[in-house]
Amino acid sequence: MDPDREQACKLRLSSALILINLEEEQMKELKAYIRPYNLEATVEALQQAGAPGITVVDVHPVGYGFEPNYFSTAREITRQTPQIVKIEMVCHNEQVSDFVDIILANTHTGEKGDGRIFISPVDEAIRIRDQNRGPDIL
Repeated sequence: MDPDREQACKLRLSSALILINLEEEQMKELKAYIRPYNLEATVEALQQAGAPGITVVDVHPVGYGFEPNYFSTAREITRQTPQIVKIEMVCHNEQVSDFVDIILANTHTGEKGDGRIFISPVDEAIRIRDQNRGPDIL
């Protein structure tokens, strides 16, 4: 093989391996909006599966068929909206599928309002305490 062509092939292979390694180290953020009565079982199952950390937030959705009177106070809107909880977590790329399956298994009823799951890439993670960066801080 021509030495220049061989060098070009090695460079492409090296670049491909770097991209593969970057993809393996990529982190994802999962946000799941679920009914509150599914929360305990879902969080327990995620923890048993090795979820690195979970944040739970009470949310009050507006939209999705709910039409508030825009002259209402925030308190009135809160009373009228269904109660939903949001589970947030950042995890390693290879954990996403398992965690999504766990959330689905613990929340799916087939009825309207079961919830939604959103998955987003995380470019970087920084632990404030020691300023370490990357997927190892999870």
